[in-house]
Amino acid sequence: MLNSLSNVFRIPDLRNKILFTLAMIAIYRLGAFIPAPGIDLEAIDALKEQAREGSNALSFMSLFSGGALTNSAIFALGIMPYITASIIMQILTVVIPKLEEWQNQGAVGQRKITQWTRYMTVAIAVLQATGFVFLFQSGGGGFGHAAGTGANNYVLVPDSSIHIVALIVLTLTGGMALLMWMGELITQRGIGNGMSLLIFASVVASIPFQGVLVHSAAGWGHLAFLIVILIALLVAIVFIEQGQRRIPVQFAKRVVGRRMYGGQSTYIPLKVNQSGVIPIIFASSVLYLPQLMATLVPSDGWGASVQRWMDDNLLNPTSVVYLTVFGLMIVGFAYFYTAISFDPAKQAETIRKQGGFIPGIRPGPQTERYLGKILSRITLPGALFIAAVALVPAIYIGNILPRNQAAIVSFGGISILIAVGVALETMKQIDSQLMMRNYEGFLK
Repeated sequence: MLNSLSNVFRIPDLRNKILFTLAMIAIYRLGAFIPAPGIDLEAIDALKEQAREGSNALSFMSLFSGGALTNSAIFALGIMPYITASIIMQILTVVIPKLEEWQNQGAVGQRKITQWTRYMTVAIAVLQATGFVFLFQSGGGGFGHAAGTGANNYVLVPDSSIHIVALIVLTLTGGMALLMWMGELITQRGIGNGMSLLIFASVVASIPFQGVLVHSAAGWGHLAFLIVILIALLVAIVFIEQGQRRIPVQFAKRVVGRRMYGGQSTYIPLKVNQSGVIPIIFASSVLYLPQLMATLVPSDGWGASVQRWMDDNLLNPTSVVYLTVFGLMIVGFAYFYTAISFDPAKQAETIRKQGGFIPGIRPGPQTERYLGKILSRITLPGALFIAAVALVPAIYIGNILPRNQAAIVSFGGISILIAVGVALETMKQIDSQLMMRNYEGFLK
């Protein structure tokens, strides 16, 4: 391992890519602490304390911004608008024939899809920034306690004039666009996976501080046991992420002129966890939509009752309602996203056009049904696994620190899956660079 690590810095090109990537991540982390103009700095400190003590929706969204949201920083939106736009475009590719045509055009069509993804990202960022500004005017982004309960609300934007609101919206949108550009630069000039590395930096940045909070509130014993759980989950995630079902494919021999082509065999790798962390992101987003909508209802009377029910059930990681709904939604979204990302009919048609076949299975509809059956079988254990990863740490931390939602989110399944998944992909990228230059890689 140490020899492979030294080889990384012996190669000038690879060394420059790694240093460039680290510089971009450093700029991103710096921007997470620069507050946007027009924000009350004293209210920011009060809001951060509120986020530690039990703000549910705020803690979740702050995870993907690396704490920039609770700092009301220029990178407060994080990279989530781009993720949302990418997922929407991937879904629309199945629905809209024009997008499907672009996808089949190769690199040219992919550039068109990428450009429209950028446009959609900016539009989503403008909507989110505008919503945050108006919610911040109503008391801590609407994530504070309801008025009349004896708790304070925190107004982050004291001046609601149109030019101040426009300036904040423009700053937050520009910060998100800058992040999108930085992610693309890391992909092109760095070690790759730019957007994923920015998310990785956001997630990992919050873990040490939340570990200190767990220690101060529950002691060394609970923190040590939590670390053991996380290590066990990390090993299990690596095992599942690397697991795949290999479907053998045989290509028939054909004669062209005086030469014979084909006859070789290969395989189709079907991952056990085909959808990655996307089902958890989908399920979490859907669960927190009611919380965001509840900020629009009155803060007293029936509105207070609705907010209280949300906090006790849909946003309480220890409640039976939350565990049941969250788990079922993760499994459902795993099947949904797998069906979008892997089309058995298209794969079967591609195999047939290339003159291939699965041994023992006839080309065409039988191959399609076979692939669909295999995919359905391996998706269930993968979906159940990521549901367990998402719920087990949350259940434990929720019992020892029921009010520390930030720690629950930071040590939850999203953080672990993202950290491990991105780390594995980055290792593969560096490993491939080393192997191309005849060096021994990390992965044996």
